[in-house]
Amino acid sequence: MTSSHAKTVGARTIRIAAAVIRDDSGKLLLVRKRGTSAFMQAGGKIEPGEAPAAALARELREELGVVVDPAMASHLGFFSAPAANEPDARVEAELFELSLTGEPIPAAEIEEMIWLDPDLANETDLAPLTADIVVPRYVRQP
Repeated sequence: MTSSHAKTVGARTIRIAAAVIRDDSGKLLLVRKRGTSAFMQAGGKIEPGEAPAAALARELREELGVVVDPAMASHLGFFSAPAANEPDARVEAELFELSLTGEPIPAAEIEEMIWLDPDLANETDLAPLTADIVVPRYVRQP
């Protein structure tokens, strides 16, 4: 067995809750963590014993300073993709759609926040979950 095969087989799994947030024009809210290049959904790791929607609400408060009611998050499904910022790891993501009240402001480890125009998706460095699952399924193309 080669070392690359061993790394693939032993890939670490990261459980996350992530938000699909769109504005009225169909732009998608994405964030980029400090020291990284790929944009992704706001959200983060689910702590042991934490419900995914509660984890999402906690992460949105920490990352963007917005308060959301976990009960208002609509569950879109469970998805898996390569982790954007951690080699040899996969994310297992609980995706939720929700609306924001209040203006999100990057905080904690978030260096940048954008509202992605669907026309520019192919020109933007996107995390695998965002590029391969979120944009094709949940972004309205013109």
